[in-house]
Amino acid sequence: MASNLLWKPDQDQIDRRNLTVFAKQHGFTPDEFPALHEWSITSQDSFWSSVWSFCDIVGDPGDTVITDPDTFPGSRWFPQASLNFSENLLRYDDDHVALVAITEQGKRVAMTYTELRIEVAKFAAELNDLGVETGDRVAGWMPNVIETVIAMLGTASLGAVWSSCSPDFGVEGALDRFGQIKPKVLVACDGYTYNGKTYDITGNVDNVAKSIGSIQHVIWCSLLGLRNDGFREIRKRTETMPDFRRLPFDHPLFVMYSSGTTGKPKCIVHGAGGTLIQHTKEHVLHCDLQRDDVLFFFTTCGWMMWNWLVSGLATGCTLILYEGSPFHPTSTALIDLIDEEAISLFGVGAKYIASIEKAGIEPKSSHDLSSLRAIFSTGSPLTHESFRYVYTSFKSDVWLASISGGTDLISCFVLGNPWGGVYEGEIQAPGLGMAVDVFSDDASSIIDTKGELVCTRPFPSTPIGFWNDPGDVLLRSAYFDRYPQTWAHGDFAEKKSVTGGFVIHGRSDAVLNPGGVRIGTAEIYRQVESIDTVKEALCIGQEWDGDTRVVLFVVMQDGRSFTQETAAMIRTKVRENTSPRHVPSRIVAVPDIPRTLSGKIAEIAVREVVHGRPVRNSSALANPDTLHYFESLEELQS
Repeated sequence: MASNLLWKPDQDQIDRRNLTVFAKQHGFTPDEFPALHEWSITSQDSFWSSVWSFCDIVGDPGDTVITDPDTFPGSRWFPQASLNFSENLLRYDDDHVALVAITEQGKRVAMTYTELRIEVAKFAAELNDLGVETGDRVAGWMPNVIETVIAMLGTASLGAVWSSCSPDFGVEGALDRFGQIKPKVLVACDGYTYNGKTYDITGNVDNVAKSIGSIQHVIWCSLLGLRNDGFREIRKRTETMPDFRRLPFDHPLFVMYSSGTTGKPKCIVHGAGGTLIQHTKEHVLHCDLQRDDVLFFFTTCGWMMWNWLVSGLATGCTLILYEGSPFHPTSTALIDLIDEEAISLFGVGAKYIASIEKAGIEPKSSHDLSSLRAIFSTGSPLTHESFRYVYTSFKSDVWLASISGGTDLISCFVLGNPWGGVYEGEIQAPGLGMAVDVFSDDASSIIDTKGELVCTRPFPSTPIGFWNDPGDVLLRSAYFDRYPQTWAHGDFAEKKSVTGGFVIHGRSDAVLNPGGVRIGTAEIYRQVESIDTVKEALCIGQEWDGDTRVVLFVVMQDGRSFTQETAAMIRTKVRENTSPRHVPSRIVAVPDIPRTLSGKIAEIAVREVVHGRPVRNSSALANPDTLHYFESLEELQS
């Protein structure tokens, strides 16, 4: 089937792209993206050295770009370099607005780059007085507010390690994460507001602070007025210049966490240099981020997209931080921000786009949107229908870039191409410098066929390790056991021969295998969730009679009932638009579906419950009580 072209940039837009300037410096033109990408992965020294220069990374790169380039994992990037992450994000010192923080209640706070530098200097000095040293951990149990950015940048300026989760994490979820890394300081809010409801978490914070013996100090951010606000006291300090400690390229910057639904979350350690150069490459070359842009991404501090968003400060642009429900006080709360704040790059999860489509929202009719030039989507595969919706109902002249990567690499494997057209259902291109491919089970490169998304060569944001993982045993098991010298990402994917784009069909560990045929769950969700009466769905493979059968769970829209006619409609739509193998053997209506704390549906947890096996870490779920809906279902016993 031919790919459906929805939009492409005009020549004037292409001429003004950052990527065009960069490519011309190396002899490439805008019709040569495949050649540029090939150069970026075969000439790694030249490419990444050029990224350092082009993106004006502050620091000394040293003379060597990579050692042991054929050892993966095990190669080292910029082994002689020295830099400081915060120094790069605070390179500007002027009255340009750096951050605008907005809550669902309508509270708005703005801060310039100069003001941000001063607040970071004060916070870093406070940490220093509290005995925080290079390599110590500072944990943030915080919402998406300016204070969280200040705390992270202050931590990183000293060479300490930042790790955060959002305040909706429960005590067990926070202990599972912070308890492993033993922070010296905990930065925490007293509560938060979501969807019009206020939540006091002071008791949770006290519990965690007492349970983790390494925590010597708690710095409170009093959003509800329940505790003395430590940030208010810190602002009385007189420091004005941060102490930027330049450290090696692979000095630890962040500890990120896997979803943790199959056990305690893995603590993934990312280095300052790898995170910085990867993010700036993506922002400058793939997102075409300019200083006069206003960048927004709807995220919490428990998702890697928060770290990715904040790195946008390195370009000198303005970031919009939003805290609260995306649908409160109105269903167009985020879309309203586009006009109110002149947002030029608007990022959301794929589920958000599907939700406003189902709600019948037509932004192009209700909003001006003249500032908007790009929409980014991630978190789950963006369906063909959502691609079409963006161009028919959101804005017809906009660059829609679906992007995909993960916490594991704190960045993207596949994302936007500022030169290319947008094709329905496809991610535009592999990341520059990323040797992305799709493999069959026997490690053969395949095209126009579904297989495992892999990366065959080292990249700078490869984790520097897992916490407490001597010999990188867990890291190798997680990514490198399946194929020699190759990162297996865990996505079921397909590379398109005609466009060079990619399609993500779901997670490999959730792939269905009826009759030995591998099926991505996203293929089924696309069909089911296009039915108006269905709100959302979750699909698993149930071991049955020596094979696997497809079982579909659906949540109906409010006021709609699940009927045999609904089941027949689902089966017909799936059969006609996919294949008979995709048709669910059983369809069961449930009141709700479990999700991870980052908002992704928990297919593996449901699969374990259905098979009578324990879910090893239900605290990783935002709504673990929903698991009992899937226990001992009569519909699945025959």
